[in-house]
Amino acid sequence: MKFSDTLWHHRPVGADARMRRWLLHRGSLTRRIQLRSRRFHVDLLALTRAPATRDERALIASAARISCAVREVALHSDGVAVVFAHSVAARRALRGPWRLLLTLGTRPLGAALFADPRVARQPLRYRQIRPGHALYASACALLEVKPASLWARRSLFVFRGSRLLVTEVFLPAILALPS
Repeated sequence: MKFSDTLWHHRPVGADARMRRWLLHRGSLTRRIQLRSRRFHVDLLALTRAPATRDERALIASAARISCAVREVALHSDGVAVVFAHSVAARRALRGPWRLLLTLGTRPLGAALFADPRVARQPLRYRQIRPGHALYASACALLEVKPASLWARRSLFVFRGSRLLVTEVFLPAILALPS
């Protein structure tokens, strides 16, 4: 089952080769960062109810005024934030397949998603986000200097008919890790 996503692209057109290696990786991003870090940790930034952003609504089947479950974390490698991750699911899905969002705390979501063969991952989509995009300010809150844009990718995960949208925003420090 595929879902329409016209604001995000099938390829990261315009990304340089080093960033493309991170963006195009199809396995667990968390695991890939862990393998390149002496110390890896997840900071839970938010676990809240909020409306889905305009470009998330259709993908998770949410109306504009209905609040969703939103989890935001920062993935750190050796004390430096390298990825800002934003996950969103319709609240009704929390009573079912995505209730794990409420109990993960600082454990990585990626480990849980990739460990369960019943979870189907839709193709990755890419976008360069800039000031004005809903996630740009949240990701830049982790940075001392705000870049003109940040690369992001996202994927829809489907389990028992319920959808979870995970967006990963790549912070500049990701390029310091071996790709």
